[in-house]
Parts: sequence; C-alpha cells; structure tokens
Amino acid sequence: MPSDDAVVIQKGKKQGEPFVITVNCPDKTGLGCDICWIILDFGIYIVKGDFTTDGLWCYIVLWVFPHSTAPTVRWSNVKERLLAVCPSFSVSAYLNEIPPHPVASPVYLLTFCSTDRKGLLHDVTRVLCELELMIQRVKVTTTPDGRVMDLFFITDNLELLHTKKRRDDACEKLHAVLGESCTNVDIRSAGYKHDGVLAISSLSLTAAGELFQPELSKQEEHSHALSPDVKKLKRASVMIDNSLSPAHSLLQINCVDHKGFLYDIMRVLKDFDIQIAYGRFSPVNKGHRDLDLFIRQRDGIKIVNVEKQEQLISRLKLEMLHPWRVVICNRGPDMELVVANPVELSGRGRPQVFYDATLALKVLGICVFSAEIGRYSTESGEWEVYRFLLEENCKYKLGSMVVRTQIVDKVRRTLMGW
Repeated sequence: MPSDDAVVIQKGKKQGEPFVITVNCPDKTGLGCDICWIILDFGIYIVKGDFTTDGLWCYIVLWVFPHSTAPTVRWSNVKERLLAVCPSFSVSAYLNEIPPHPVASPVYLLTFCSTDRKGLLHDVTRVLCELELMIQRVKVTTTPDGRVMDLFFITDNLELLHTKKRRDDACEKLHAVLGESCTNVDIRSAGYKHDGVLAISSLSLTAAGELFQPELSKQEEHSHALSPDVKKLKRASVMIDNSLSPAHSLLQINCVDHKGFLYDIMRVLKDFDIQIAYGRFSPVNKGHRDLDLFIRQRDGIKIVNVEKQEQLISRLKLEMLHPWRVVICNRGPDMELVVANPVELSGRGRPQVFYDATLALKVLGICVFSAEIGRYSTESGEWEVYRFLLEENCKYKLGSMVVRTQIVDKVRRTLMGW
C-alpha cells in the first residue's frame, strides 16, 4: 500500500493561509472524484488546485480551508481516508484496472429518547459527522407530550463501531449535546450490511415530476440560477477545444462558485469514464470559478465525437446550474421538504446533504416530525432522496406559497454554501 508520503497535509505558515493537501501516487480513472468526495465529506472548501498525470502516476495539490459551517476537522483522519483511496503500488494500478466493488459496511442502530426542540436533528447530525459516522436512514417519532424517539441507522467510516470504546465515545458526545433530558442512548448492530440500494417510499407523481425532470423550464432555470447575490444570475460556460493538443481535449468551465463545485465536475467526468492529464482550478474571481482540464477518454483518445461532446457539455452545465433538486410538496395534510441529488455510477451518494438540509431548517426554526433517506431510480439514473416531514407548530405558515419558496431557497442556498 502507499506510504504516508503519498498524502501530505501542511498547515498554512501564517494565520489565515490555507492548508495544502498533496497527493502523489499511482493514477486511476476517477481518483480526482474520490479525493474531492472525501474532502467534501469533511466539510473542507477547496480554494484552488493543480492536477498532473502521465497516465500512470499523478500529482495533485489542493489549497483548502475548513468550511465555516462544517463540523470540526480532524486532519489526521483526512489523511487516513485519502490514503485509503490511493491505488496500491501494484500491476493493476499501472494497467488502470477497475477496482473491485467496495465491501458493504455493517449497519448499526443508534436510538435515544429526548425532549424535542428546534435544531435537535441537526445537532445530532453534527456530532455524527464529527465522529465520521454516516447516516443511512432516520426515523423520528414525536409524542404528544413533546418527547422524541429517534432511530438512526449508521455506518462507520473508521470501521470501529464494533468496539465498546468507539460506541461509548459516541454515546458520551451525544449525551453532551442533548443535555439532561436525553435518556436511553444506545448503539447496537442492526443485523445487516449497507449496500446503498435502500429504496425510498413512494413519492407523489407531482413531487417526482418536479424533482427528476431532465430539463428545467425557463421559470425554474431563473429560480435555480440565482447566485449568492440574488440580483444576479449565474451562467455556466462549458467549452471543449481540440485544437491545442494532439493528444488531449481542453475542457474549459466558468461558473459561479458553490460548495462541492470541483466534486460535481469530477463526478461527471468519472461517470463518463474520462481521464484528466492536467488541470488547474483557479481561485474565486468576483464569485466565479475558472477550471481548465486537459482530458481524454479511457482508451487514450481525445473527445472528437460531436455527440459525446454535446452530452458531456450538457451534463456539466446542468450540474453547475442544478446540482440539487429541492421542493416542498403535500404529504396528506402535512408539508414535506424533499431534497434529491444524483448518485455516482459507482453507487455512492453525495456527502453532507443531510447535514446542510437540517442546518437550514434549524436556522429557520422549523422542527422535523420525521425524516427518511433512500434511493429512487429514473431513466436518467439513480438519485439519493432526503424527505423531511415538517411540523406545523412553528412561526411559519407552511401552507403559504411565499413561505414554501423561502424554505426552498434557504435550503438550496445552504447546500450551495452561500
């Protein structure tokens, strides 16, 4: 396996300077996506970056900061996770063979009882993120006397939850954030393994139509295109140029910055089975990002097929403009917030979505009656879906169209990191 020198993390020399993450290891298709996924999972923001590879070996440098709303970052854990995705020094790495499907992780059931309050779900989610415990499913039950019984189905990125020390540490931290009203905190094996195929319960046709339509209407395009400055619209510019290099296509992207911007691009390139030979990710300039990538297909040929160019450009523009789908719909007499994001072809969902959505609801002062996480399949691919049944007992009249728009906008802007 790679030595510790394969991943080096250096703290800025002066206050306010970024951390520098350097990855120096054998190359593989999708390595940039895997690295960006881990960085996003820790709530780390990429300021700029450089990618270089000769097809066998890669050298990646990223300048990063912890995001202001992210959980506490343990940099030693970041390094361990990054080392785990670096290809081993083996023949298969040099032949760029497809790695075996990851082994399913054991699922554990976290249960606790507590007095309900605004922001409770997000506070628990923050503790779990700091402990690197991944939430796979949630069930929240509220009693008439204001008590909640929460069930979290979780997996452990560190694969240590089978040990008593790890479970006791998690329970202690949960007790600290929940307070004296919390009772019966318990973590035990759920008796099965997570394979990422848990289907979401049925969505209404209206909600599914709004969430998973392949193209946006003009009105929705205007809504989703809002930049951090609500008076301006963001425009995604994507071009492919084959005139500058005999062996590679130049992919140029310009768009308004958002949280996970680089991951969204790398995920699309990984799904299209495209390799990066060289790339530069520039710092933010007036709220926009510029990205230049010299790319080629897995077979070593640049992208000259016009139809494939158009497919890639269209997909990238959609991801830059619309990385999440957020709607509020009726669920019987109640209001439900639904958030959806595309799943990688490898079956992996986007990190931090549940964290950011519950943060937005906490800021708005809206309580969650129940929450559910699952998968939904469409003709265009698989989606990870987060459903939050909202309590009416809050300062907002949830039936109001104006309030619904405010909630959707707040959730989307939190997900975008604005």
